[in-house]
Amino acid sequence: MNSTLDIQRHDLAGGHVATVRLNRPERRNAFDADVITELTAAFQALAAEDGLRAVVLGAHGKAFCAGADLNWMRAMADYSWDENRADGARLADLLWTLAACPVPLIGQVQGDCYGGGVGLAATCDIVVAAHEAVFSLSEVKLGLIPATISPYVIRAIGERNARRYFTTAERFDAVTAQRLGLVHEVCTAEELPGKVEALLQAIAANGPQAVRASKRLIHDIAGAVIEPALSERTAKIIADVRASDEGREGMRAFLDKRAPAWQTPQ
Repeated sequence: MNSTLDIQRHDLAGGHVATVRLNRPERRNAFDADVITELTAAFQALAAEDGLRAVVLGAHGKAFCAGADLNWMRAMADYSWDENRADGARLADLLWTLAACPVPLIGQVQGDCYGGGVGLAATCDIVVAAHEAVFSLSEVKLGLIPATISPYVIRAIGERNARRYFTTAERFDAVTAQRLGLVHEVCTAEELPGKVEALLQAIAANGPQAVRASKRLIHDIAGAVIEPALSERTAKIIADVRASDEGREGMRAFLDKRAPAWQTPQ
């Protein structure tokens, strides 16, 4: 079986970046069981890599991800309830694996992003999209609902916007996606690689462990009730970070007016 993914790596500030691209341009990068399996395994492996600074999720061809593959959908039409439950669980596991990536995950969206493709984008920490990109939560057109992707999409665009786009299945452009909170930056297709590279360079300038800890902090604190116990918890977290080797090096470098060790070529 040919791989449905194209995975490449390049060096970045004493570490490396992985770029994972969906590689089914002839199918508009629609996903099926094989894509889900490969993508889950790829991100599980990346999560364990030492020196990983960031991951870029993109796609080859004109579309980012057109949602579910038609042939896969034809097969699903005859699934039993148990088969549908197991199938949904595999997609849910993929989305969680993406969202739990320990380093920043940058989505690079160059074209159509429909259905589950929106779910992929919503798991990313940062999304840059080309002006030509078009988005749609199109499930209700097929008599379905965006159940599995909903935790990530609602977190990205908010409940109020989800009430509209989950039920209308309207298409919306990249500028609208940015206004909704799904996309952070919009540019031309030609500018897209440069915008992503600039984000990678910004990440590389920061403490590697602090970046990872910031992702964990957001996951742990977002939505938490602000109360004395939370204040005490965050005080302990900052104490741990300040007392770490990287935290001490960062503060000393700042006071000494020099570049920290992670910015110095080895």
